[in-house]
Amino acid sequence: MQELVINGLLTLVILTAAILRFLIGTQAGSGMTKKQKTMLTRILISAALLLCLQFLPAETFARLDGYLFPSAGRWVRFGLYLADYFLIGYDILRKAAKGILNRQVFDENFLMAVATVGAMALAVYENGDYLEAIAVMLFYQIGEWFQSYAVGKSRRNISELMDIRPDYANVEREGRLEQVDPDEVDIGSVIVVQPGEKVPIDGIITEGSSSLNTSALTGESLPREAQAGDEIISGCINMTGVLKIRTTKEFGESTVSKILDLVENASSRKSRSEDFISKFAKVYTPAVCYSALALAILPPLVRMLGMGLPAGWGTWIYRALTFLVISCPCALVISIPLSFFAGIGGASREGILVKGSNYLEILSQTKVVVFDKTGTLTQGVFEVNGIHHSQLADAKLLEYAALAESASSHPISKSLQRAYGQEPDRARVSDIRELSGKGVLAQVDGVEVAAGNDKLMKHLGIRHIDCHSTGTIIHMAVNGAYAGHIVISDIVKPHSKDAIASLKAAGVEKTVMLTGDAKKVAEQVASSLNIDWVFSELLPADKVSKVEALLSAKPGKAKLAFVGDGINDAPVLSRADIGVAMGAMGSDAAIEAADIVLMDDDPMKIAKAIKISRKCLRIVYQNIVMALGVKFACLILGAVGIANMYLAIFADVGVMILAVLNAIRCLFVKKL
Repeated sequence: MQELVINGLLTLVILTAAILRFLIGTQAGSGMTKKQKTMLTRILISAALLLCLQFLPAETFARLDGYLFPSAGRWVRFGLYLADYFLIGYDILRKAAKGILNRQVFDENFLMAVATVGAMALAVYENGDYLEAIAVMLFYQIGEWFQSYAVGKSRRNISELMDIRPDYANVEREGRLEQVDPDEVDIGSVIVVQPGEKVPIDGIITEGSSSLNTSALTGESLPREAQAGDEIISGCINMTGVLKIRTTKEFGESTVSKILDLVENASSRKSRSEDFISKFAKVYTPAVCYSALALAILPPLVRMLGMGLPAGWGTWIYRALTFLVISCPCALVISIPLSFFAGIGGASREGILVKGSNYLEILSQTKVVVFDKTGTLTQGVFEVNGIHHSQLADAKLLEYAALAESASSHPISKSLQRAYGQEPDRARVSDIRELSGKGVLAQVDGVEVAAGNDKLMKHLGIRHIDCHSTGTIIHMAVNGAYAGHIVISDIVKPHSKDAIASLKAAGVEKTVMLTGDAKKVAEQVASSLNIDWVFSELLPADKVSKVEALLSAKPGKAKLAFVGDGINDAPVLSRADIGVAMGAMGSDAAIEAADIVLMDDDPMKIAKAIKISRKCLRIVYQNIVMALGVKFACLILGAVGIANMYLAIFADVGVMILAVLNAIRCLFVKKL
């Protein structure tokens, strides 16, 4: 066994040297922290020194006995091994001592310190082999280095997202550009963004055109074209032209600030798996410490007092120390949070912001996905496609509709205003009254105008003409008489159909669409996308009621996700098991209420988010089963004396390295 460990150490030195040379010469090396490089150097030096000491013949130290003092060779040998032990383990000993002083005794540092110091003491007492104690500490530090590097790699992926934080904003003053803190820029100010600079604050382009790199926000590699009149969100990188932007938000309320806040606070929301591990470790660690103490004391006393046999203190103390090394719960304590952290990091690279690992766990159990229609499955870009049965000139009917709807920010109202072709004169409009779920009433140039759906016409007692075209129908009445209707159609997003197919392939059992739109339009969209259930002509309160009904009807532990984008979706997003908001065009209220934000409004990302979450949970469960299975098996073997300190090394550090390497897989997301 000793020869096996020596050969392993020799292989370790060669491999670690090769890794160090590779890392320092590559981008990965530049990503290593100073602390990681120092630790790697300590590992190499300690392993090399241990090999040298192991290969030195025993006669080399024996010769010193006559030159210095009796047994000098033994103590020189001990001093060299002790120096190697302190080189590789001084930080663990320091942390263990600090934990004892702070009355937080039972952690992995305490277990390692007690086990290795005990092993060193036994070796001194028996003039035996110090290899075990140093090898245990060495392999433990290798495992810690792997864990540190893995966490650092995951954190760097999230740090790439953090690079969207702007350092300054350019404000033009007296013909010169002045760099100011983004926090100092007021709403309505005009800022200048030059090629290569980050857009610091949300706003509207007033002058210029350019290509924008949005990859840090959305995961989309293709640049987006922007020109005067377009809305622009902070965090994008201006690639070509100079842009002048009128800010619409303060820096603290802009997209970039909210994204950073979401990611930075994600780790504070722990999953049930992480809570279980935290509670488990608090009970498990003191339990194994007391068990090891009992293993060291009780069997010798029973042998000596009850059986009349030699106590065998050395044997049982050795078994207790082995038991302590095996029991160290590093693989669980480190790999479970790391798996979720890596999963959140991998999702963020794809433009999917997860607000906490608890939401990642819930998402993995999603079996029902409920969609809002407008802006979620459709582009929310409405166009006037026809004017039917008009009792006035088409242009006049459109003018009345645009003016009556001029106070609304609803996409349908915006489409009427675009079709009108000019800025509505609000001075011509008075006495605007909105009837929820029906439409609006207004006085336009003293004429009473009603614009809305068939419910509004029925409410007013006006006989209307049904339209056979597919789309949103705006019925018009002027001075109490029916005046015709306007047909407005939304455009389905290019990836919506593929998104529904991907969800079903990912194991989602039911897809549902909720909309306030007309039944005919809703059913046509649902049919074209192969959605299972559709509920139409719903008010915001009706959507909440439908989601509650779906929640009560879903089977067992299955979870329901709601996907929406509008301000009226915020209550539903909060009510669902998990809320998913469209982040690029979605309202602030929807993003605040949601648990997951899709930064590029692509519904295909929903299936990807579910696959990421399920992969992450698979890895978490794999690590739990592997760590506990190996751990308890080796604890039993150690207690009965079958497992020695070398097996303890591999049981503890080996499982930890495997678990950490397995957890890193959460960072890598396959393309759909």
